[in-house]
Amino acid sequence: MMNRESEFAETVVYINRVAKVVKGGKNFSFSAVVVAGDSSGKVGYGTGKAREVPPAIQKASEQARKEMVKIPLVGGTVPHLVWGRWGATKVLLRPASPGTGVIAGGGVRAVMESAGVADVLTKIVGSRNPINVVRATFDAIDQLMTANQVQRLRGVDIGAPAGAEEPGPAAAPTAAPAEEEADAAVVEEVESS
Repeated sequence: MMNRESEFAETVVYINRVAKVVKGGKNFSFSAVVVAGDSSGKVGYGTGKAREVPPAIQKASEQARKEMVKIPLVGGTVPHLVWGRWGATKVLLRPASPGTGVIAGGGVRAVMESAGVADVLTKIVGSRNPINVVRATFDAIDQLMTANQVQRLRGVDIGAPAGAEEPGPAAAPTAAPAEEEADAAVVEEVESS
């Protein structure tokens, strides 16, 4: 059986100490946000909470491995510009030319690098809360579609110019040129005999 640790690259995005106030004082615990990806288009994130840091990270990484999504990549970048939103956080993902690299910060960089995106331009607008940034990034990823996916969804050929009508069954030629030549040869044989 394959070792799960070698399958995915995991990145700890954020660790936070949280407290619950009880009658006897405060109970401290730790929350963690982890991003896991296989560097070839699959990526997921998870959150975990425990009394110590290592169990919180382990819980988060297990959740991240369970909830993977596939990023449609075109030449190592995202197929089109897209905005993702979560709470007061907005994240912009913009395609970049080859050689640009990952221009991103915080949780967006962790997600893009774990997914194996080679070239992308990003911008975080609004709140920079790390959990919301990661969730907004995944909201943007969910909206990404390749040209072929859009074409299948709409049932049209995207490569055709706007306003050009597709040849339907009525506009199709009645016989192929090779068939016409064969028919002409048969007619000549019949007439000569």
